[in-house]
Amino acid sequence: MTVETWSIAPELAQYLHAIGPKEPEVLQRLRARNTGHRLGKMSLAPEQAQLLVWLAKLTQTRKYLELGVFTGYSSTAMALALPDDAHIIACDLNASFTDLAQQVWQEAGVADKIELRLQPALFSLQELLEEGHAGSFDMAFIDADKAPTPQYVDLCLELVRVGGIIAIDNVLLGGRVLQATQADSPPSVSILQQFNRAMPDDPRYVAITLPVGDGMTLLVKQTQD
Repeated sequence: MTVETWSIAPELAQYLHAIGPKEPEVLQRLRARNTGHRLGKMSLAPEQAQLLVWLAKLTQTRKYLELGVFTGYSSTAMALALPDDAHIIACDLNASFTDLAQQVWQEAGVADKIELRLQPALFSLQELLEEGHAGSFDMAFIDADKAPTPQYVDLCLELVRVGGIIAIDNVLLGGRVLQATQADSPPSVSILQQFNRAMPDDPRYVAITLPVGDGMTLLVKQTQD
């Protein structure tokens, strides 16, 4: 998660916010609350949420999967934008953060659209497959711990329909993907470096990476396998 697009000058970011979609008041309040938290940088940047909402409207998304909830900014933004019959499954393992998220969902009047699964995301994804959800999601957003990203993508590709979208946040790791890995580098650095390099040749999807937030990759599923 990223509170703002790090590669854009602040004055230009303010201009883009001014000409972009208006941020709902409930999200403004949540963003202000997150700013005062020591982990506030984990929140999604407004322009990232606006991109996800735009993509959801473009694809007429009604079933949405999210890995990594934090305090609920992205899930609330999506729930506000999706139609009344939409269903969101939100996966996280931090009860403290998701308690705040659930309060925001109630405040925004969207709690009835969102189902929270509170356990490691890999477990939730496997359960969804076992429950018969394969190929049924229109869109998925991966914003959880970074080291399992390839596994998350593999499982989400099974869960998302052909033509559906998988969005992955923080694929640039604050620029660390450009650096040679060191003995003390976290495993996520080399894992994402390898994943990013392999994307263009993967026949399962068409990929594009945008310099939004800390880098957001969009995958369009191409095959049923």
